[in-house]
Amino acid sequence: MSPRQLYEHFRGDYQTHDIGWSEEQASTVLQTWQRRFVQLAQEALPANASQKIHAFSSTSLDDILHEFSEVSAARVVGGYLLMLAYACVTMLRWDCAQSQGAVGLAGVLLVALAVASGLGLCALLGITFNAATTQVLPFLALGIGVDDIFLLAHAFTKAPPDTPLPERMGECLRRTGTSVALTSINNMVAFFMAVLVPIPALRAFSLQAAIVVGCNFAAVMLVFPAILSLDLRRRHRQRLDVLCCFSSPCSAQVIQILPQETVPMGVAHLTATVQAFTHCETSSQHVVTILPPQTHLMSPSSDPLNSELCSPGGSTRDLLGQEEGTRPKAACESLLCAQWTLAHFARYQFAPLLLQTQAKALVLVFFGALLGLSLYGTTLVQDGLALTDVVPRGTKEHAFLSAQLRYFSLYEVALVTQGGFDYAHSQRALFDLHQRFSSLKAVLPPPATQAPRTWLHYYRNWLQGIQAAFDQDWASGRITRHSYRNGSEDGALAYKLLIQTGNSQEPLDFNQLTTRKLVDEEGLIPPELFYMGLTVWVSSDPLGLAASQANFYPPPPEWLHDKYDTTGENLRIPAAQPLEFAQFPFLLHGLQKTADFVEAIKGAREACMEAGQAGVHAYPSGSPFLFWEQYLGLRRCFLLAVCILLVCTFLVCTLLLLNPWTASLIVLVLAMMTVELFGIMGFLGIKLSAIPVVILVASVGIGVEFTVHVALGFLTTQGNRDLRAARALEQTFAPVTDGAVSTLLGLLMLAGSNFDFIIRYFFVVLTVLTLLGLLHGLLLLPVLLSILGPPPQVVQVYKESPQVLSPAAPRGGGLRWGMSPTLPQSFARVTTSMTVALHPPPLPGAYVHPASDEPT
Repeated sequence: MSPRQLYEHFRGDYQTHDIGWSEEQASTVLQTWQRRFVQLAQEALPANASQKIHAFSSTSLDDILHEFSEVSAARVVGGYLLMLAYACVTMLRWDCAQSQGAVGLAGVLLVALAVASGLGLCALLGITFNAATTQVLPFLALGIGVDDIFLLAHAFTKAPPDTPLPERMGECLRRTGTSVALTSINNMVAFFMAVLVPIPALRAFSLQAAIVVGCNFAAVMLVFPAILSLDLRRRHRQRLDVLCCFSSPCSAQVIQILPQETVPMGVAHLTATVQAFTHCETSSQHVVTILPPQTHLMSPSSDPLNSELCSPGGSTRDLLGQEEGTRPKAACESLLCAQWTLAHFARYQFAPLLLQTQAKALVLVFFGALLGLSLYGTTLVQDGLALTDVVPRGTKEHAFLSAQLRYFSLYEVALVTQGGFDYAHSQRALFDLHQRFSSLKAVLPPPATQAPRTWLHYYRNWLQGIQAAFDQDWASGRITRHSYRNGSEDGALAYKLLIQTGNSQEPLDFNQLTTRKLVDEEGLIPPELFYMGLTVWVSSDPLGLAASQANFYPPPPEWLHDKYDTTGENLRIPAAQPLEFAQFPFLLHGLQKTADFVEAIKGAREACMEAGQAGVHAYPSGSPFLFWEQYLGLRRCFLLAVCILLVCTFLVCTLLLLNPWTASLIVLVLAMMTVELFGIMGFLGIKLSAIPVVILVASVGIGVEFTVHVALGFLTTQGNRDLRAARALEQTFAPVTDGAVSTLLGLLMLAGSNFDFIIRYFFVVLTVLTLLGLLHGLLLLPVLLSILGPPPQVVQVYKESPQVLSPAAPRGGGLRWGMSPTLPQSFARVTTSMTVALHPPPLPGAYVHPASDEPT
């Protein structure tokens, strides 16, 4: 019984007239009764009984889904605290003036506020929240948003040394704004493409994710730059990180000047050997000396890549770095430990090792084998998502569903007929539709002694019964043309129906008592009597109506029959309104696998399509059609969404990078990631349903987070392919790794969910996706770029030469003149020793040690 049926049954009853009876109250009564019934059934046997009773109801499933959709405040707070701690720790430095721990804290809080604002906007737009929204989206959106925070923070500390302080933020956005925009746009496009999946709940999740990513993008591009600027002011004033109200204890010492700060003169004396280019301008007779941005002060290396890659990053830092011979050895070792970062690791260990010929071959073989195994794994992926996968294991509800699936596998469904056609003139088509549906393999056949029954069968058989009673009373004389009081109740009902004409002017015709039948020889009800007879049947045969489960809408009017009232008003029967909704109940059996459900659903749909050609509008309804119908076109929608998204990604990357070559490599890597994730799902036994499909579609957009930064760094660097790939890794290794770790920390809280479904279908799949993105972005893509990469999109003013940058510096003073074959003829190379004096106060962002007083 539905809430509406319960409401209609007790509407106007004396028991409900003073309680404000409504459909909402009827629904509450039904839910309370079902919960109580399940509880009593489960407690019917003692604890030591050998038998088991499993009870379940629709309210039980609703309660599970409601619990599944509730937000776990502990997990959300725990995940965000982990993210705050990681962001703060990973951006802290020994140099308190260079440390950015407060920036990390502020960035995570900013992304959290952006996620909250995005979800609030979704609520204002009326997008329904569901389990995927409350259980997954807060963590996933936080992990994606913090990636851009790390990228901007890392780029801000790498600004060129000659950049004025007011222009530092602009230089940072010039270098990384394209990457942030590209990743955010692709993520939004990815989630919008997931709307193609024909599941309303997943469409809502995709729309909400796209809106939240858009809010993250706006916050990162508009608010976070202001946070970085405020932190730059703190560094300029030599304030402590996080505790910015206190001055830095490092402010009285100077040891190393970072590239992004201006260098005032001072009292510390450092001696280093540098190379300069002198040029005599013939027009003004002036001699101009030029220091290159990178001056190599190390001994020559036999490896060209290593010699170019491992050189220090800036001439000022190079000068100060050469003072290590004048300081105690222990202090130098401590300084090197303090300076170790992910960028340092990428520059001096990871990139030189990865870009060797043997390492490239191993990487290509590894990813080729991984792709081959994943293609095999795709054949193992099965469609399906049983209710036992959603319900928590170990609960009584899970035990019921497991027993039902194993031993019974019966599902109650209904064939629903709609409005838009004349039921009275379409009785033959309704009988044919019922016959076709009953012949389906999955429909449980009735007992051999009982014919299939629908409301139309019940209605027709009841009319035939009262017709037989009337014929018997007429033959015996108990009913005559002018009286039916001596006849039976059924005979009197038939008498009243037989005289109806349906004409408002002349509603009664007694001549029809002997000239017509309530059911003709073909077993059909006369159309002019159909709706009047429906009113009488619903009012006079409640057991038959309940057994038919017709659930008519609009419901026929109530009509009271009194055999002893012979007035004209009692003889008139009001006709029911044309039906807009009715249903035939069926039982499906033998449905164990998803393929069985799909076959049954296809058969039901074909039966409804054939009925539609006869003018009957019908559709099947029930839990199999609600949960399993998605698999009819799920793979087609998945392939369509992925293909459209890859094309959109190629167009967006081409538009923003202005390089179709690079966009093609990015799309190739993203396609490999999607195939590999799909194949790994097969090995893990994760079935394909709407939720994994959304993650697979979103993996294309999420994968851009791991690839576009490396590709952009490769395009904006000069040199050969190996050198450009190495420098791209140096620039992006730290933010990409930090972003991956932050995403994993955000997902870590999903592992504590009470639902195995959350762990397997969200935590495991998203964790595998993050690891695949990290491997493809930092291993495969740099190797592909070093082999197939496009030419650079930047041009240098002069060409860096290994002959100029690599020779060993002389130990003594003096000048060494000579013409370099790689320089213009008007330039000469000068190698000399010089002393640099530094005056306090120290610079913002200085990395400091006590200055040595020994002469050099």
